[in-house]
This record gives sequence, C-alpha cells and structure tokens, in this order.
Amino acid sequence: MHQKRISAPKSWPIAKKTNHWVVAPSPGAHSREAVPILVVLRDILHLADNAKEAKRILHNGSVTVNGRVMKKHKAHVGLFDVLATAGKNYRMLPNPRGKYELTQIDDEEAKRKLVRIDNITVVRGGKLQYNLHDGTNVLLKEKYSTGDSLIFSLPDYRVVDRYERKAGNKAMIVGGKHSGETGTIVELRKMASSRPNMVRIERDGKQFETIDDYVFATGSGGD
Repeated sequence: MHQKRISAPKSWPIAKKTNHWVVAPSPGAHSREAVPILVVLRDILHLADNAKEAKRILHNGSVTVNGRVMKKHKAHVGLFDVLATAGKNYRMLPNPRGKYELTQIDDEEAKRKLVRIDNITVVRGGKLQYNLHDGTNVLLKEKYSTGDSLIFSLPDYRVVDRYERKAGNKAMIVGGKHSGETGTIVELRKMASSRPNMVRIERDGKQFETIDDYVFATGSGGD
C-alpha cells in the first residue's frame, strides 16, 4: 500500500531523501521496476510540481500510454512503453546507470511498441498464448519462439514485425553494467548448469557477454 523512497527500485529516477514516501504502483502489468505514472509526470517530465497537479493532468485525459488514455495515477509506465502528453511522444528506455528514462520519439515511431516473448503456453483448444515481458498475454495464430521480439501497432495491438534473438541481429541491453547499450548479437550460449544462458554482443568492434534476460532483439541484421 505504501512505498518508501529509500527502498524504491533502483530503476526509478527519483531523489531518495527529499521526502519519506513516494506513490506505490498498483498491481498490474510489468515488473516492480516499472515507474508509476504520477512519478513520471512529476519527477521525470516535470510537468507537475506536486501529486495534486499530476492527478489533475491525468484527470483531463491528456496522457496516453501505448495509445490509451491513462487516468490512474498509480498505473505503470514500463520498459519500451510509449507515453504521449503535451504534444510530445516518449519511449521508456534504460540508461547506462540502470535507471529508466523517457526518450523523445516522433509521431511515426510512437505508433509501434516492442515486446519480448518470455514464455509460451498452450491453452484450451490447442491455441498458443504468448506471455510477454510487460506482463500481458496474447493469443496468436502465428508461431514464434521464446526470446523473439514482436512489434505491435498502437493502439490496436496488431503484430506488424518480428525480430528473432539470433546471431547477426541487433539488440539492446536492459540490465547489468551494459544497460542501455546496443550492439549486434554474436553468439547465444546455452548453459548446461543452473547458470543463466549467456549472449555475446559486439559493439564498436569490442565484445562482451551478458545474460539472456537482459537482451532484447531490436532489429534485423540489415537494419
């Protein structure tokens, strides 16, 4: 019900000691790392000086997340979500310090959202349910693989493209010491033990490894 600033997730770009409390996110999509929209308006975009002003902005219906009007101040804005307000569009991305930040994008790019398939389950009737990184589930006729990234059109959520997590494709790192960096996938290594699978990435002629949970395919080899 309550969230202390000092114990807030490290991904939240907020001052830890200015006040004792910060708004707690409501249960729902995304992980605990996602940022409440009130914090986004007040502490990241600085469109409001306090919670009351941020709630007024939301009540006016002038803020959309992934193409849908958002009025609940505890709702999340998570990784790769698209937020629009005050005539500008933003995408939530990680920075090199591991904190989330809003990157301004154009109107055309704001019509697309990237999601990663984290799991696949078979539901009644033999249909495939894809469990996505943002906590949502979709039923699709097409067959994809775990780790693939799908591009959804907004706000109708239709699949318009797919990027496989495979050697030669582009990727973004969303955690660890290489957070926020982009590069080309060189190799995917499956570990025989309980250790996480590893992915080797090349960036500016240099290579490094990170765990596969941190890797999001963001483009094909020719992009």
